[in-house]
Formats: sequence, C-alpha cells, structure tokens
Amino acid sequence: MTVTPLSPGAQDAAPARRVIALVMALFFAFGFCTVLVDTLVPKLKALFSLSYTEVMLTQFCFFGAYFIVSLPAARLVTRTGYLQSVTLGLVIMALGCAAFTPAAEIGSYPAFLAALFTLAAGVTIVQVAVNPLATTVGDPARASARLTLAQAFNSLATTVGPLFGAAFILKGQLVTPDAAHLDAAALAALRQVEGRSVQAPFLGICAVLIALAVFCWTCRGWAPRPQAGEGAGTDTDQGRGSAPATSLLGNARLMFGTLGIFLYVGAEVAIGSMVANYLMQGSVLGIGAQQAGSMVAIYWGLAMVGRFVGAALLGRINPGLMLSAFAVMAGLLASLGVLAHGQLAAVCILAIGFCNSIMFPTIFSLAVEDVPGRAAQASGLLSMAIVGGAVVPVLAGAVADAGGLHHALAVPVVCYVGIALFGLSARQRPVSFSSFS
Repeated sequence: MTVTPLSPGAQDAAPARRVIALVMALFFAFGFCTVLVDTLVPKLKALFSLSYTEVMLTQFCFFGAYFIVSLPAARLVTRTGYLQSVTLGLVIMALGCAAFTPAAEIGSYPAFLAALFTLAAGVTIVQVAVNPLATTVGDPARASARLTLAQAFNSLATTVGPLFGAAFILKGQLVTPDAAHLDAAALAALRQVEGRSVQAPFLGICAVLIALAVFCWTCRGWAPRPQAGEGAGTDTDQGRGSAPATSLLGNARLMFGTLGIFLYVGAEVAIGSMVANYLMQGSVLGIGAQQAGSMVAIYWGLAMVGRFVGAALLGRINPGLMLSAFAVMAGLLASLGVLAHGQLAAVCILAIGFCNSIMFPTIFSLAVEDVPGRAAQASGLLSMAIVGGAVVPVLAGAVADAGGLHHALAVPVVCYVGIALFGLSARQRPVSFSSFS
C-alpha cells in the first residue's frame, strides 16, 4: 500500500516494531472472540433444541457481517487511518460482548444472534485495518511472512479460546429443555438460567476490549496513514478521478483469491463448528461436551504451530505451491474424516488445523500482489469473502442433518480442491510487496 512518507522524527517516535507488536495483539484479540463462537455452537444447540442447520445460523450471522461491513470498513480505514478505525472496531466488539447479557436474561436465540452480528461487525473493521497494516509496516520483502506470523498470534488466541470457553461456557452437562413438557414460563426460566453461563466470560472480554481501544486511540500516531484519496478510489497518479473498489473486479488474480478466501474461511469455520459435536459422537470418541470443547484447542493449536512453521518456510518455498500442498493434505484428511471412525477419525479432523495454518495469509498475499496502491480496497473485497464462514457452515449443517456429521465433512473437501487450484494458478509469480512500500 502507498503510504504518506514519515518524517525522521515521526519514524523515531513510531518505529515499525511497535506497530507490528500491536498488530500481533490485535490479531490475538479478534481471534479469541471469533473462536468462542465455536464454543457457543454446542451450548446453543442444546439450550434451544436446534438442528445443525439452525445452530449454524450463529456462524451465518457472525460471518455475514463481513459481507455487509467490509467495504464500508475499507472506506473508513482509508479516510480516518488504521488505528483510528481499529479503535472504533474494538468499541463495537465490546458492545457486542455486552449484548450477550440481555440475550441471556431474556433467553432468546435471536438476541444471541444479534449480539454475535454486532461483535462480528467490530471484528470486521479491525481485520480490514490490520491486514494491510501488517503488510505495509516493515520490510516489504517480508510482508507475506510477517502476515503469517501475525496469523500465528491469531491462532494462539484460537488455541486458548476453546479452553476458556470449555471452562466457563460448557462447564457441567449440556441441558436440553423438554419443550413438550414445560410451559412457556418454565421454558423461558430454564433458558435464562442456563444462558447466564455466557454472561461473565463476555463481560470480562468486553472490559479488555475497551482497555485495548483506549490504548489504540492513544497510540494512533504510531501507524502510517493510507495515502489520501485511496479510500475514495481516486487515481491520483493518473488523474482519472473516481476508481471505486468495484473497479478491481476485473483483476483475475484478486477475484480468484477472493474465491479462495471464501472457500478457506467456509471450510475452516464449518470444521471448527463441528469438531466438538463430531468428537462427542459414540462412533468417534463418545466424550462429554466440556472435554470435547477443550479438544477443539488442539485443532486451533495445530494451526498456530503451522503458522509459525509457515512464517519460516514461506520465504524459501514458492507460496502458491506451498498453498496447494497444504490444501491437498487438508482435503485428504477431511476425506478420511468422512470414512473413518474412532481415534483415527478424531486425529484426522483435528490435524486439518495444521493444514489450514498458512491458507489465509498466503491467499491474501497472493491475491493483492497485482493491486499496488489499492491494498485497502482489495482488503475490503477479500474481507467480504469471509462471508464464506456464513454460507459453507450452513450448507455443511444441512448435510449433517440429512446424513450425519461424517458426511458433512465432504463439503470442506470441495472447498480445499478450489484452494489447491488457486495455489497452482498463482505459483508463477513470487509474492512481492515492493510496490506497497
């Protein structure tokens, strides 16, 4: 991304390493909030007696926010600045976390969905801002590895998050109210009591997010600003006036990468949402909800390990080929998850986390390499594709309702085939961010 040059004094006051460290913290924050949705899936499924398709509406509402908010967020970032936008995003995230309290008090599934949408709207703004910021600050030649390292801190959060959720949200036995034998008042009271297990965790997260928002606002001068006019789409070099984000739709690399993000997020979220219930099946491990919820940390922990490994390898291996190899491995593991039972099935579905590790940062980096000077707009389009996390899990839920959770893994298999094809198509040119400096 083209940025306004910093004066020597500004460079001394805002060294790149400070911004990079803050970016890592932000990746941790929104990763932690995002993964808690996976913990909520078995809780809400039992509490409101939902089908798999119905409970996947949690992911639909959460990731649907990306589709709605991403382009406005991109304009916000380029008009107000990176950390200013991050501050607003964190405040909205905090409001979403606070909204879980009234949702639990009234025992309403739609109210939970509304809280999730609000939380996700804030996450979207933060993510649209920090992805291009991670590639812009520091050595341009290390942009792909730097974004992968930032994603590793996101994975650290998604590893810790399930343990937190299992301890506070899934503690004890899951209660499924018998609506047929309870009157409306008794049913509402039971759901209110059981729903309160989510209040304290999300209120605690709310407090942390507010503190982080204050810090980001205080340190907003650390980050460079996007070049004036980029967010409005002005082509300042050619003087041709307006060039909206939709003008990027003709860029084949970017559009294929956008599809790749859609498929990757969809596959990862679908599997992450199913892991706990998958492991709880008698044909797999037959364990309780809290233990299964804790084991979700293995899935995300392997993704963290893979991202640290990927950050080291991406500077040495062609990113497109590496992406394809990881996608093929993920597809094979998901295919085994369809057919296998017992411990083998558990190992296969958890190991997919490692294969997912490098996909988002590598797809993102490959997709934006041909759009110098318009990285914020490209980030907005790519972030819109995160709506795959809304669409694919619902599709997988429908397959699970029709044929069981094992068969639902066939949906991510198709996604990984598409990601492998994108990697092969993008292998011809190495990632270079020299034009973004």
